[in-house]
Amino acid sequence: MLREGTLEEISDGRLYELNDMVRADCADCKGCSKCCESDMGSSITLDPYDVRMLCKGTGKSFSEMVEHEISLSMLDGLILPHMEMTHGCSFLNEQGRCSIHPYRPSICRLFPLGRYYEKGDFKYFLQVNECTKKNRAKVKVEKWIDIEPIEEHTAFVRKWHNFLKLAQRKTAEAKDPKQIRNFMLFLLELFYVTEYGEEDFFEQFHRRLGTAVREMRHILR
Repeated sequence: MLREGTLEEISDGRLYELNDMVRADCADCKGCSKCCESDMGSSITLDPYDVRMLCKGTGKSFSEMVEHEISLSMLDGLILPHMEMTHGCSFLNEQGRCSIHPYRPSICRLFPLGRYYEKGDFKYFLQVNECTKKNRAKVKVEKWIDIEPIEEHTAFVRKWHNFLKLAQRKTAEAKDPKQIRNFMLFLLELFYVTEYGEEDFFEQFHRRLGTAVREMRHILR
């Protein structure tokens, strides 16, 4: 989800890359789960990789998680899924710990980092007002994110963001409400509802992305 405000207002003013050291390590959030307990609305937007990991970690399908762990909202001009956070995260256990930690969404992995998109690419920034932990230690950005293979995931994030921007522009230009709705539902079905197989996720995503681009030209005429 896109955020308003300048980088200077929400960060330490620096942009980071994967090999950079950043003061983000909060000692495994010991004794704290405030960010998971709060009502964060639709801010934890889920991309296809996130949903694939959640399905793997919970043993549930996307459709089974909708309305309980996941909600759908109109976000930045498209229908997109996000974590259901009205009363805090449903995956937070009684001990105040994440019950799906190895499968948690990328926004959760990044926190207190965020992504700053510019000219078709992105870097990372440190959010200075979001985490209440003090005296955080320095850690390499790549290690903090903890996703393998990180290069393929980074390429996926870039392509997904750029596709969403294109899709948002095309739906904004379209005149027929029925065409717009059909396209939104098509994207939801293609990237989220239809389960991914056991083969490499990124290869499957690239094939679906090609399908989406072709269908976008057909549906949003």
